[in-house]
Amino acid sequence: MVEATNSPVQKKIAVLVSNDLNHDQRVLKTCTTLQDLSWIPFLIGRTMPGSEALAIPHGGKRLSVLFARGFLFYATWQCALLVELLRTRCDAIWANDLDTLLPAFLASKWHGIPLIYDSHEFFTEAAGLTGRPFQRGVWLRLEHWVYPRLKSVITVNDSIANAYEKRYPTALSVRPRVVRNMPLKREFQTEKVKWREELGIPKDAVFAVLQGAYLDKDRGVKEAVEALRANRAWHLVVVGAGAEFEWAMRQVSSCDGRLICLPKMPFEKLCTLTAAADFGFSLDRGVHGNYWFSLPNKLFDYIHARIPVVASPMPEVKKVVEDWQIGVVIDDHSPTAIGMAVDAVLQTPSVEWERRCSEASESLNWQAEAAIIAEAMKAAEAVL
Repeated sequence: MVEATNSPVQKKIAVLVSNDLNHDQRVLKTCTTLQDLSWIPFLIGRTMPGSEALAIPHGGKRLSVLFARGFLFYATWQCALLVELLRTRCDAIWANDLDTLLPAFLASKWHGIPLIYDSHEFFTEAAGLTGRPFQRGVWLRLEHWVYPRLKSVITVNDSIANAYEKRYPTALSVRPRVVRNMPLKREFQTEKVKWREELGIPKDAVFAVLQGAYLDKDRGVKEAVEALRANRAWHLVVVGAGAEFEWAMRQVSSCDGRLICLPKMPFEKLCTLTAAADFGFSLDRGVHGNYWFSLPNKLFDYIHARIPVVASPMPEVKKVVEDWQIGVVIDDHSPTAIGMAVDAVLQTPSVEWERRCSEASESLNWQAEAAIIAEAMKAAEAVL
């Protein structure tokens, strides 16, 4: 935990996201850390189809826009967010990702307050912009105009920090600070029997988990299911939402009861399910720059749940897996390669994996990363 400033006057910080607020664990953890630093977080997100009642431990507000996707969504979202920020009294702004940055930058100049940019991904290299030169060009022009003027930038891993430093070598922020998206340090209570009974998985059967808030294209779900078809010795539980999750649901009837698909669930409940599994899959395909540089949240969820991982050979993922010896990196995404990696994982006793993951979790946790947030705040405030 970061040390509080003990300031007699708490200041308000507007925290911006383009999602519906309830399920963004990184943002909620950031807000808790800001609160420890004597800031009062006020989150601003948007109302999405299917959004449930706001359930966050901080003040917050959702904005409604007429469009759900595409150019018109982003245009109206930028305008709505800017209007909201111009009439919101706050002492600093925390912008999460490029789709909140322009309104945050303009409002910070208008109010004369600090701005911190937290880039959760290499936005302009995301899958949704691949093969769409006009859309990518718009975001790149926006980034080229704003980013070099930012004085305090955070991102989620060293690969993305290096990419930004290379793209903007003269930026005022120099190299972004890195705050990896790790879980809070705590013990997860396993409920192996309960989950196996609930899911209909035999007590002595091996089961894997593949989780993700949005399991869209190239997130490895198809590869995991195809590996399941070719290897009949284990079960697979897929948890989340998105295009590949929906595809997996259509495969359930053809997998002999060994494939189970569960919709997104509260984080605490997901933790108990993850801890009940024998191993976890992190099979994202690095076919886009953003995916290649990514360091998926689920990797750290598996570590803190004390289960090994079968993982893609992407640089950030491979580094964590091999440095801490907490799983096996696949050679390729074929069913054969995935099956061989699973076999290798199962050859090591679970108590040994638990020991290694426990050791890794002592260093790979949010509390260890959170001190960098204090540095980013000081950097932003010092230049006013």
